[in-house]
Amino acid sequence: MKTLKMIGFTSLFIVLIIIFYNAPKLKLISGFAAKNLASSFFIANRSEDYTNKTDNSSPLIKLANSKINLKEKIATSNVWGFAKEKAVYRDGIGAILVNKDTVLTDDYLKPNRNLTSIPLPYPYGNLPAKDTIFNNVDYQLLNNVINNSFVGDYKNKPKNTRSLIVLYKGQIIAEKYADGFDKNSLLQGWSITKSLLTTCFGILEKDGDFDINQPITAFSDWLKDDRKNITTSQLLRMESGLEWEENYSTICDVTKMLFKDNDLTKRPLSKKQTSPAETVFNYSSGTSNILSALLRKQFNTHQEYLDFPYQEFIDKIGMHSMLMETDIMGNYVASSYSWATTRDWAKFGQLMLNDGIWNGEQIVSKKWVNYITTPNKTSNNEYGGHWWLNKGDYMPNVPKDCFYADGFQGQRIFVIPSKELVVVRFGVTELNRTEFYTMFDHLLKTICKSIQ
Repeated sequence: MKTLKMIGFTSLFIVLIIIFYNAPKLKLISGFAAKNLASSFFIANRSEDYTNKTDNSSPLIKLANSKINLKEKIATSNVWGFAKEKAVYRDGIGAILVNKDTVLTDDYLKPNRNLTSIPLPYPYGNLPAKDTIFNNVDYQLLNNVINNSFVGDYKNKPKNTRSLIVLYKGQIIAEKYADGFDKNSLLQGWSITKSLLTTCFGILEKDGDFDINQPITAFSDWLKDDRKNITTSQLLRMESGLEWEENYSTICDVTKMLFKDNDLTKRPLSKKQTSPAETVFNYSSGTSNILSALLRKQFNTHQEYLDFPYQEFIDKIGMHSMLMETDIMGNYVASSYSWATTRDWAKFGQLMLNDGIWNGEQIVSKKWVNYITTPNKTSNNEYGGHWWLNKGDYMPNVPKDCFYADGFQGQRIFVIPSKELVVVRFGVTELNRTEFYTMFDHLLKTICKSIQ
């Protein structure tokens, strides 16, 4: 009996040691699960059970026990009863992680929206899309390509595609959704949010209110060291030289920022410049949140900042389903958190395909579209201005003028000007370039007669 007790005590001691040394990682797991569940449930109207079995089902995140409190509009999560985290939903600005010291009130600011329906067919308005048939499109083959993007496995895992839409010459030629999803389903953009935020600087640039090539003077601490020479363009191109670790498998800058910090701009703003600007390409979600802070500095009030993306861009092109989430301090989480329907995400791609013009109005300049699609100096033709590029022929079966917004788990908005195409894919499987250029190889063959 004594031996059994000793074994029991020893086992318990070992478990407690393991928990103690992994407590920070467990809190990140709980934080991700709680935040993800709150947003999925309250923004996208997906059930607690569905979210926990799908979006929160990755090898570590599935360790979390996550639940919804509908009355209080919160999601809570823990791992084996430890590392408890809570996310609170607030209408108009999304879900945020909170701790015991967080004080939230009901009189928070949220964006003013103009949700007036635009009386034009999709994509330029909110009326049904035109029933357009193109003689040069092999629709049977096209449908086979689209269907194959939903079935089968990728690297021994189900593809888990949730939606796929193809716009050709501004018209829908293919659209498909997984069971339980449709054209009204909201889907999270993750890092596509980075490309959304960049558009705001394009608007400022067009109006002559901002010069992205001038050193940033908005952050007083930066003026005391080499950071005083960093330009907005260098941030947009992810080559500012600022220190940042982006590794979601460990405790590092990005995971601390997203699942620990109240102000998601503070940590990246505190980072030092460890390399001269324009010498190193360092993909950084922290940089995108610095840009969010910089955007906020352009306005006299918090309300003006919150309204700007919607009034000058999002609602103007009829992306009325869009919701950009903020942190506790009211900063847009430009690195990661935005939601919209697949059709509305495609509108964003169509705006870029149109060189920034929407229904006759220049939202961003053609010069801006050229800027975001011009490679930076340090990424071997892979990255432009918060958009990914194919100029380095990374997807060999895809035209080199293709550029795309890229988010976690295979969220993509592809724009191919030479083919007049916008292709949007959302899901929960981390597809890589190989899977996408294989899809494009087949897709382009279905519409090859007049566009080669």
